[in-house]
Amino acid sequence: MRYISTRGAAPVLDFEQVTLAGLASDGGLYVPETWPSLSAGEIAGLRGLSYVDTAVAVMAPFVEGTLTREELRGLCAQAYGRFAHSAVTPLVQLDERHWLLELFHGPTLAFKDVALQLLGLLFERFLAGSDKHLTVVGATSGDTGSAAIDALAGRAGVDVFMLHPNGRVSDVQRRQMTTVLAPNIHNIAIDGSFDDAQALVKAMFNDPGFSGKFALSAVNSINWARLMAQVVYYFYAAVRLGAPECPVAFSVPTGNFGDVFAGYVAAKMGLPVAKLVVATNVNDILHRALSQGDYSQGVVVPTPSPSMDIQVSSNFERLLFDLGGRDGAATREQMRGFEATKAMRLTNAQRDGAATLFASDRIDLDDMALAMRWACEGSGQVIDPHSAIGLAAARRADLPADVPVVTLATAHPSKFREPVERATGVRPALPARIGDLFDREERYATLPGTFEAVTGYIAERAVAV
Repeated sequence: MRYISTRGAAPVLDFEQVTLAGLASDGGLYVPETWPSLSAGEIAGLRGLSYVDTAVAVMAPFVEGTLTREELRGLCAQAYGRFAHSAVTPLVQLDERHWLLELFHGPTLAFKDVALQLLGLLFERFLAGSDKHLTVVGATSGDTGSAAIDALAGRAGVDVFMLHPNGRVSDVQRRQMTTVLAPNIHNIAIDGSFDDAQALVKAMFNDPGFSGKFALSAVNSINWARLMAQVVYYFYAAVRLGAPECPVAFSVPTGNFGDVFAGYVAAKMGLPVAKLVVATNVNDILHRALSQGDYSQGVVVPTPSPSMDIQVSSNFERLLFDLGGRDGAATREQMRGFEATKAMRLTNAQRDGAATLFASDRIDLDDMALAMRWACEGSGQVIDPHSAIGLAAARRADLPADVPVVTLATAHPSKFREPVERATGVRPALPARIGDLFDREERYATLPGTFEAVTGYIAERAVAV
């Protein structure tokens, strides 16, 4: 499998190269040169398989030429052996048509573990036996940081510099990052929003004076390997609800568009997806883009769903590229215009193409709380604010009555105890495996949200090439 940049000017890479690179050198994002496909018979053959075997079947085409199926199986068995549920991503029924796909049984209680536990092992494998030293830089709105840190702490050949917006993540999210005291882990709280942190990371990759000094890599969903791993659970859930004979809809709480783009990839591979519902909070750039064609950046509003407090959705570029005829030069101009003006109109082809598969909804605080209460009172399920936003959008979606609707439950409710307790009267407890989180020592730096301050901090601690 070969990978190309959405902006058309970066080298074509294989899977190992694209995993270690993260962002493309032309500022674009890597995608497969062609989408692999699974036949109806192959999808039906996934029924009854373990999560590991499902992962191997779905991901094998993407790693072809780099890993054998047996090598991939070994990595998946190790990655998913750390999950607290033997199904890895179990389905839970809410009523006659609504289901939750629980993605939070990994070590840091969020869906990011599904991809990052594997990505950490891929980094380790691809660096083994070489003298290459990776400097991983990332931005997090809460969950990516802790999942990446857990996956990479103590691994040889990798230093991690994780930026988070100071005061804009939950106390559990922060402590899951800042209490990991491994010498290769560096947490940085910056003044500003997640979008500011994400912009700093992109600027580091795009600045030759900085990126030329270090072997930079990424763990955000700009890294293709991470997104690839998320495709698996769409297949895993759908075949348990009747696919390929019956279509399944998915409602995805999203800010950066990575999780829902994985659903788009699953559909491109042949999974019968009836609809992908993009559920946003009041930071609704994706809802405006999909419903009105208006992709314009607003001011980030802090909410009880901080992982979605985003006004620039990095992975949306992958969809625009694919729906725009895979024209790298056109995508490059479109994105450069957005980066200069913070506003963009989708083309007719992009809007029409998106409408065939995507719907969207904007969920406010009241509807989020009502969804938490409905799940708790109707089925005894306590869910976090992000999952509640997905569930609220799922219940409002205009879908045929015979289509099952799966809401992606992206985080354990204990990561967001205050808003859950306000909505349901239930204060969720931390699972026993991280029950001592608030007794652990914290360590992190607080910096201005400027390129000079952050790159200066990293340069003093990273290993130069």
